This record gives sequence, structure tokens and C-alpha cells, in this order.
Amino acid sequence: MSNWLAIPLLVFLFAAADLPKLPFVQSEFPKSSHGAFSGENISVLPVMLASDDQQAGGAPKPAAPKSATLTEPSKLALIRYVSGEFAKVRRPIPGGKEGFILYTDKPLNQDYLDRTIATHGAAINSGDNAQITKLEFREHTIIVDINGGGRPKHNWRDHIQVGMGGGYPEATTTTTGQDQGPPGFQPGNGGTLYLQFPKNIPDLSPDDLKNLLAPFLDFAKERSAAVHWIDTLPPEMKKAITERHAVLGMDKEEVVAAMGKPDRKVRERDSEGYDTEDWIYGHPPDKTVFVHFRGDKVNSIKQYPQ
Repeated sequence: MSNWLAIPLLVFLFAAADLPKLPFVQSEFPKSSHGAFSGENISVLPVMLASDDQQAGGAPKPAAPKSATLTEPSKLALIRYVSGEFAKVRRPIPGGKEGFILYTDKPLNQDYLDRTIATHGAAINSGDNAQITKLEFREHTIIVDINGGGRPKHNWRDHIQVGMGGGYPEATTTTTGQDQGPPGFQPGNGGTLYLQFPKNIPDLSPDDLKNLLAPFLDFAKERSAAVHWIDTLPPEMKKAITERHAVLGMDKEEVVAAMGKPDRKVRERDSEGYDTEDWIYGHPPDKTVFVHFRGDKVNSIKQYPQ
């Protein structure tokens, strides 16, 4: 009988020698003050197989700072609600493509600003009205063009020779919501501010960005003018802008006031020969709104999903 028991015991000991040691499994079983389990869930996996949200010993990792970098929805919100905004200029804004670097983690360097103004001149002076005409996002920098910016822009059509013949083929064109600045501002004739962050751009709200631009731009003084303009509109338009949605018959300026600049635009010509334009807010399969213009007025509005 003893030989019969010895053989299985020997096989078990050899098998156990090949198993990984799990000295930490015991620590995974929570104990009550009475030395018995008190209805708690028991982890049956060793700590090394726990999720990345836990450290050894079962303790959760410290939560990462919320929104450490700029998210795509926040970027779209900045484009919608800051690009196109009017402000009163507090300090002269230099001209030229080099613009002015505004370090977000340091006080404004007035000497550096004075030297830049002396070298390149002031594109926009203190007390002038100004408009943010474009935002660009780099790894550590937000580039803010004001009144057309100080950087000349070039269109790909500028490089096509007329001698190719036949004119341009008619085609559907997709652009972002910032490709065209407002009328009256010529690219290269304004100023450019480079908001420089010590690390990646953090997650910002439209008000956060306006606060960072506060050394140069005062947005508060322009709000009364915007409110006054809205008060001059018909009641249905005023109500729609206040509720932040488009309605039939709005022009493009009213749609921007209600919904901000679109994420992208699609321009084409319909079967009747009319120039049309779709302003698209959002990205499928998320909520997406298509505002369709025929000429300069909203002709239809569609939302997906309904």
C-alpha cells in the first residue's frame, strides 16, 4: 500500500517543481478582523497579471492628470468658438511672418516685444479692433493669426500655369472651416502670435485660450457689440442663435454666430447650376449636423443620427 501512495506523491513533487512560485497569492486574499472571509471578492490572479490600473499589492495607480494634452473635441471647440472672435487690442501686435512668441509659463517680455515692434513694425495698434482669423496647432505651439496673420498664404492654384488650357475642371472641393478668412483681411497684412507651451498643449477651453491671449487681446469689450448685433435680428433668428442651432433662411454670419465655424465644408454645383455649400459639424458615427447653403442662405438642415 505504501508503494502505491509513494508513486503519485513522487509525480506530484516533480510537477510542482516546474510550476512558477506564487508567494504573493496569499496576500491577495483579504482577511476580516476575525480571520475569516467577510463576503469580499477574492482575486484569483497573481498581482503580476492585474490590470495596468493597479500596482503591485492591489493598490490603484495615482490617477493621471485629467486631460493632460489637447483632445480632438477641445481642439474643434477652440476653432468653433475662438477662431472668428473679435477683440480690442491692448498692446501693439508685430507684423511679419516671424510674429511674436508668447510663452505661456512666463510673464510677457516687454523688452522683447519692443525690439520686435522696432524691427518689423506694428501690424495692429493698441485700441484697434481685431479678429482672430485662423488657429493652427503644433506639438507645443498654437499659432494665432489676427486680421489675416503676418504669414503670406499660397494657394495650390497659384502654381498652375494658364497655358494648360481648358480651364479648371468642375469638382467637389472639401476644405476645413478656416480656409477662408473674413472679407477685408488679406493674409500677410495682419499679425501672428505663437503661444508656446513648455510641454504638449494642455486641454484648453475657449475661455482658457482667450485668457492666454489676454496680454494682447481684450475680448470682453467686444461682447456688447455682438449682443447689440444679435438684438437687431428677427426674433426667430435671435432665439436660434441663443439656443446655438441653425434655422432655414440664416446667412453664413448668423450660422457662425449660432454654431461656430464648421469642422469642414463641401462646395459643389447642383443639377440646376446653383453653387451650394455644406457646412459639417461633427464626425460620423457621432452626432453630425449638415447645414446646406444654396447661395448665401441655409436651404436645409440634417442631423445624423436623428
